[in-house]
Amino acid sequence: MRNPFLIGERIYLRPLERADAPTIVEFLNDEQVTRTLNMHRPLTLEAEESWLEKAMKDERNILLAIARKSDDRYLGNTGLHLKQEKDRAAMFGIFIGAKDEWNKGHGTETAKLMLRYGFETLNLNRICLHVYANNPGGIRAYEKAGYVREGIMRQATYSEGRYHDVLVMGVLAEEWFARKERK
Repeated sequence: MRNPFLIGERIYLRPLERADAPTIVEFLNDEQVTRTLNMHRPLTLEAEESWLEKAMKDERNILLAIARKSDDRYLGNTGLHLKQEKDRAAMFGIFIGAKDEWNKGHGTETAKLMLRYGFETLNLNRICLHVYANNPGGIRAYEKAGYVREGIMRQATYSEGRYHDVLVMGVLAEEWFARKERK
């Protein structure tokens, strides 16, 4: 493992590096990868490097690379985007860009690692996310990790020639710890 920060069973999370930028650009210029992300413009290497540099300096963003333990292969990104400090809340984000690694449980494992980190290390009270209703695999992964559906933003995003609902999902610290105690 190369510079691990959070370690799971099959994957680990490490700090994003400037060297990841070319692969990120490749991932995020693939319409299959971005069909359920809020991305609709081509991404250049220069723009990604600039975004990475700025985002990694912002202490409200915790950005990590998802890597496979068996061979250190970079699979995608995840992060927590902290809200107002007084609220002790964050927005979770993830994408797996390595399409041959889809449907292998990496999203669920990543979400669980980030929930544990958010609640047990950062002392957050709430972690939420937005997921497109036309992303059943993502919804399933989040539910397995412990997220519950909180609401629907009707026709909140446009992709593939039509409007789609966006689900709001969240986990509270008390739910996380109660679930952890039952195991």
